[in-house]
Amino acid sequence: MTDTRTPVNAGIDIDAEACIDVLRRLIAAQASGESAVQAVVEDALTACGASVRRMRYEPSEVPLTGEFAARDVVASGERLTLLGTRAGSGGGRSLILFAHPDSEPVAGLERWTREPFAGTISEGRLYGWGVADDLLGVAAGLAALRSVSAAGLTTRGDVVFASTPSKRHARGVAAALAAGLSGDAALYLHPAESGSGLGEIKAFASGQLEFRVTITGQKPPTTEPGHTAFAHLAINPVDKAFLLYQALRALDARRAARVHHPLLEAAVGRSTNLQISHLSCGTGEKLSRIASTCTLGGAVSFPPTERLEDVQREIEEAISDTVVADDWMTRNPPQLVWLSGVSAAETPAAHPLYRCAEAAIRAVTGIDPHVNPLHTSSDIRNPIVQRGIPTVGLGSTSGNLTQSGFVDEWVDVKDYLNMVKVVGAIILDWCGADHAN
Repeated sequence: MTDTRTPVNAGIDIDAEACIDVLRRLIAAQASGESAVQAVVEDALTACGASVRRMRYEPSEVPLTGEFAARDVVASGERLTLLGTRAGSGGGRSLILFAHPDSEPVAGLERWTREPFAGTISEGRLYGWGVADDLLGVAAGLAALRSVSAAGLTTRGDVVFASTPSKRHARGVAAALAAGLSGDAALYLHPAESGSGLGEIKAFASGQLEFRVTITGQKPPTTEPGHTAFAHLAINPVDKAFLLYQALRALDARRAARVHHPLLEAAVGRSTNLQISHLSCGTGEKLSRIASTCTLGGAVSFPPTERLEDVQREIEEAISDTVVADDWMTRNPPQLVWLSGVSAAETPAAHPLYRCAEAAIRAVTGIDPHVNPLHTSSDIRNPIVQRGIPTVGLGSTSGNLTQSGFVDEWVDVKDYLNMVKVVGAIILDWCGADHAN
């Protein structure tokens, strides 16, 4: 059988400027907001022969599986997901490509040393607002579809490109999946935050829970502005918070001894962590006063071998056991609030989809990619958890992500073009393809 990958890769090499142009157009549109970006995406999908479905949704109303978030941290307002489908000729496996068109809120442009919306190239890097998170993923998917079409190839399986808002729990891909989006596999087009580029495949994502506990105390019986002389008559919520802190640290140690996953163990020597990352009580200006409440907050990560609800229950039980052992907290129970939670997910390295992505990266770049198991809450989880669709993620070398507080966000141009080739090769290898008549 003729290797149909060759004309696609050659076409990308020849039409590199077109691949760069779509990325620049997305960056320029970013200055006008998400709707303008989606308009560029819709035009590009139509141009490559895809039928486009526009799906409007409210993030807070999206039904979720194995995931939740407090309403006040979920993006508000109607959003748009675009689904562009290139129907296959039949007999092949289907593939979903997805990436997110939304970026961090535009701010702090005065700190940039390059024009944020011009797509300037300097020393092999292309700069732009949101270029690495995740406009390059959007552009790579569009450019790969265009290149398959330009090479005169028809896939046997359907290919769906989904441009799905993601940041601040925008839930674009979750909304599409809940509305019926399905496929034999999915490819998340997003660079590795580690900076490893195409040397890394996202095929593993730990789950994560974030929580907050508010503990009530009691001020001493005095009208004096200072409480120090009466402190022994108060119930200091800091003392009670410390009891809960000790209980949660003990739970963390027990979990570390019991919960194991080979990828995490090999990478960092541990498969789960429960961290207390926030403690708030009183003010620094009035140190002679006992506060009425104390707030403790933290997060726990867990591997795909555990269910989100089981980890929740362990934390609840550790807190409950501490409360019932303390007379004050029994009568004045602390308030536990679950802020957000996502399930863990994994596509094993032995899976055909992983092997397909691995082979494509090796063929295009000569690199033997690896799995980085240290990504938490990656969007690869959504198709896996919600619909049982095997999913991996990949992306080109990039850096200075705005979401991490940096400026002059960039993507390596050569690696971006390689990413387009890799995505094209995965489409053809996974879905199968024939030369159009």
